[in-house]
Amino acid sequence: MKITITKNEEEFNVTAAWRIIAQMLEKPNAVIGLSTGQTTIDMHRLLSEIHAQYPFDVSDITLFNVDELTNLPREYAGSCYTRILQQVAAPLGIPERNFIMPPTLSYDFEKECLLFEKRLLERGGADLQMLGIGTNGHIGINQPGTPFESETWVAALDPDLEARVCRETQLKQGTKPGGLTRGIKNIMHTRKVILIAKGSHKASIIAQAVLGPVTTDIPASVLQLHPNCEILVDAEAGAEIAAYAEQRGYSFRG
Repeated sequence: MKITITKNEEEFNVTAAWRIIAQMLEKPNAVIGLSTGQTTIDMHRLLSEIHAQYPFDVSDITLFNVDELTNLPREYAGSCYTRILQQVAAPLGIPERNFIMPPTLSYDFEKECLLFEKRLLERGGADLQMLGIGTNGHIGINQPGTPFESETWVAALDPDLEARVCRETQLKQGTKPGGLTRGIKNIMHTRKVILIAKGSHKASIIAQAVLGPVTTDIPASVLQLHPNCEILVDAEAGAEIAAYAEQRGYSFRG
């Protein structure tokens, strides 16, 4: 496991954007998984700005997101489809056929989970997954307690996110939003994973995930077992692991 702690948030955003660009340049038909949320907005903006300034061919690049909200319109501004489309796919000019996302509405989500993975496998499987982490250690929408052998499935949202989605989408009474997510097993089969975090509110969980035991109580801890994983965090998110390292005479900064 490689650990990179950047000097500040700006350096984090630049570094994360270039990690994605490097994968695109290294493999012009790469299959790349992204994540949505506050952590990724600025790095996606920089990715788009760099590509606009130094254009390169992305016609064979495939994009997808690690998860998606369900039981609401795809056009909802908070859907992962809409966010990735607006932040990355459209600015880079990724062809629609190469933007793979599950639907937000379906009568058979189990079938959609299988189809989502089938479409990724048909393209050779995922080369890179940029992966966020929740303050409780979740990855994708795999909450604490999710078995490590889980495969792509429809999971429950945490109560805070569920309440916000219901409020912002004005869902009909009795409609419960959910989340279709790649399972932990699927994530672990990705050739390279970069776990990203910024901000002091992520410092504790990052330290637990990286330095603590591998346990389903902290789903992100399983990444300790991944053969090609990088932990990429800013100085605030990496404060606790930096302190741990300095006590032992080495550094993760760079």
